[in-house]
Formats: sequence, C-alpha cells, structure tokens
Amino acid sequence: MTIAIRHATPNDVSVILSLIRDLATYEREPDAVVATEADLLRDGFGPSPAFEVLLAERDGEAIGFAFYFFTYSTWRGRQCLYLEDIFVRPADRGYGAGLALMRALAQKALERGCARFVWQVLDWNEPAIAFYEKLGASIQREWLTVRMEGEALARLARG
Repeated sequence: MTIAIRHATPNDVSVILSLIRDLATYEREPDAVVATEADLLRDGFGPSPAFEVLLAERDGEAIGFAFYFFTYSTWRGRQCLYLEDIFVRPADRGYGAGLALMRALAQKALERGCARFVWQVLDWNEPAIAFYEKLGASIQREWLTVRMEGEALARLARG
C-alpha cells in the first residue's frame, strides 16, 4: 500500500467536500458543514485562491486531506503557513498518511520562507495532540481561539 500526496485540482472538489463532512462527523458536528462544491471551486480554484488542498491517496483513493492557506506574522515579518484542517479517515489511519501530509506541509512552509507552521487542535483530541507533540510541535495552551460570526459579526459591523 502506497501513500501519495498531491495537490488537489478542481476535479477533486467533491472528494474534498466529502472529506470535510467526514471530519465534521469525527469532530462531533456532523451537521455543521454548510460549504458547497461551488464554494470550494470558487474560493480555492479561481483567479485568487483563498486556500490550497493536499490530498493523501492510498492506492489511488483519497483517504485524507490538508486544507491550508498563508497568513502573515507581524512580529516575525514573514508569511506563516496556517493549517485549517487535516484529516485522515479513521479506517485509513496507521499507514503514514497523516505524517506524509504534515511533511508535505512543512516542506511547503520552508519553500515559501514561512516563519511558522500553525494550526489548532481540539482539546479533547488526545491522539492528535500526542501525534503533533511527537512531530516536535508545541501546544500553545495559553492562547485561546476567538470567533465571531452570524448576528454578532453583523451587529459589530453595523456599529
């Protein structure tokens, strides 16, 4: 069984959305995904892509993905690679797909001269935390995620 990592193309949008839905189910929010294939096609494969996707394939079948984009560190004065989501289907774990995706992302970050490779992990996801720490990542527990959406976002914008 061979694991291959490749960049997603517009033809992969349906499999990307399927993997996103599988991730949402794994993260205990199966009904949270409202993104559509049209959204992913427009925002990831148009003239100014907002994100990039790597697919992990085992024997030619997509089993996982990494969804990422680039941010900027004001303190470091350099770009950073931000990993929005990484996921390997549970039945396909243990073959090295997660490690292969993380390596490909680290290579991408170095190629682009990034100061950091950053992502988040749910506090209950102990297997992922252990995996990331084994890779050499440090969990920044003092930083809290702040999110504003929906009516709160609209209310702030209105003043």
